[in-house]
Amino acid sequence: MRILRSVPTAAETPIALTIGNFDGVHLGHQAMLSRLRDTARAEGLPACAMTFEPHPREFFAPDQAPARLTSLREKLELLAAEGVERAHLLRFDFSLAQVTAEDFVERILVRGLGVRRLLVGDDFRFGARRAGDFALLKARSAVHGYTVEAMTSVTLEGERVSSTAVRKALDSGDLARAARFLGRPYSISGAVVHGDGVGRQLGFPTANVRIRHNRPPLTGIFAVEVSGAADTPLRGVASLGVRPTVKHQGQPVLEVYLLDFSGDIYGRHVRVDFLHKFRDEEKFADLATLTRQIAKDVAHAREYFDRIDRARGAA
Repeated sequence: MRILRSVPTAAETPIALTIGNFDGVHLGHQAMLSRLRDTARAEGLPACAMTFEPHPREFFAPDQAPARLTSLREKLELLAAEGVERAHLLRFDFSLAQVTAEDFVERILVRGLGVRRLLVGDDFRFGARRAGDFALLKARSAVHGYTVEAMTSVTLEGERVSSTAVRKALDSGDLARAARFLGRPYSISGAVVHGDGVGRQLGFPTANVRIRHNRPPLTGIFAVEVSGAADTPLRGVASLGVRPTVKHQGQPVLEVYLLDFSGDIYGRHVRVDFLHKFRDEEKFADLATLTRQIAKDVAHAREYFDRIDRARGAA
């Protein structure tokens, strides 16, 4: 997938385009991207997606912006996996925020990108003060020679699938519900980096995974699977949070204790799939108490995976 970080003054070829933040690339996004692929293939056009960095809400009110489900790298990887051939990554700044809806259509979509087929969500808004909507896109389509289609929302279990719904499920610890909305387990990916060695001192050496989110959408202790560290996924127990027992006002850290594995994986880019939440973070009285709790967490993780294996064997 090609990644373009600017809009040319004149398009080289016509394209099929969808626009959105695509945080999480959940089932609703996937349905839109599937429709984009079908439309692009039928018309012989490249399937392209436009997204923004940072998220507009992070630009206008960073303290009130929602937790990101995906880092920029994760989002782009998921878009590529869904068949997007070209990603137009627009930097959302004051200049872009001032572009009028009409100018966005004429200068960016039509003249700069050569949009021939446009696909947006039914609640899509754009341009300064969010003045643009589907009705405006439809009204300008005949003048500029493109067609536009609005995708209806995808619902699951009586709820609209959205990034907000995924965040809500993760925040409540309902990883199974989040996975149903995403079509896959929720995951965080990043490079394995050196930590402060506390886990090793306690007898439970951990892989410290660098996280690039503005803040993680979930915290606690989890059963996980890790891909990218070995030829097959590795099982483990993960701690995601600020580690209140060992740090005062610490930054969120993702640490994974891999079960029955002792290889050197520093520098590897890994993906951590969150499968089940055991408990919230706690501040313990001392490191000895923390060590005993970690041992219990590891035992619970082994029991969880044993149940999974038995269920698969019975099936």
